[in-house]
Amino acid sequence: MKALIPLEVIERRILLIRGQKVMLSTHLAELYDVETRVLNQAVKRNISRFPEDFMFQLNISEAEQLVSQNVIPHKKYFGGSLPYAFTEQGVAMLSSVLNSERAIKVNIEIMRAFVRLRQILASNKELAKRLDELEKKYDAQFKIVFDAIRKLMTPPEAQTPKKRIGFLVEEPHVPYKSSKGYKKQKRQ
Repeated sequence: MKALIPLEVIERRILLIRGQKVMLSTHLAELYDVETRVLNQAVKRNISRFPEDFMFQLNISEAEQLVSQNVIPHKKYFGGSLPYAFTEQGVAMLSSVLNSERAIKVNIEIMRAFVRLRQILASNKELAKRLDELEKKYDAQFKIVFDAIRKLMTPPEAQTPKKRIGFLVEEPHVPYKSSKGYKKQKRQ
C-alpha cells in the first residue's frame, strides 16, 4: 500500500523543542490538508484532551530560533500567532478531534514515523553501548578508531556550529542623534 505522505516528509517535520520530539500545528495542518486556524479551533474546542505533556504553545524566542535554523521561512509563516507544538501523544489525540478520512490516514503515518524515529534512536544507543564495551576490551591502540566511530554517530549539528552566511561590514562607530535629542539641542 502506497503511503499518502512519504515517511521522509513527516520525519523532517518532527522537531526537537524543549527536549521533546514535537510537530508544529502549522506543519500538521499542511499534512492534514486543513487550515491552521481550523486545526487550532478544533483543539481549543477540545482543550481538555490536550494537557501540557501533549501540547504547548511556543514562545517568541523558540519561534525566532526556528526562523534562524531555517525550519520556517519567517515568523509571518505562523499567521500572526505563535504555533502549538504537539508531542507524539498530542498528535495521536488529534485523530479524535479531526474526524476526516485524510486525518485518520495521515495520523497513522505520523505514528509510524515517531515509532521509526524511536527505533533509530534505540539502535544508536545500543551501538554506543557496544562501542563502550569494545573500547574497554581493547587497549589504547584502537582509541583513534573508536573516536572516529563516535564522531560519525553524533548528529551533524552537534559536531560543529554552523557558520553564518554573509559578510560583516566593520564601520567606525558613528554616534547618531535621535530626533528627540536633536530637538533638545536646537532649543538650547
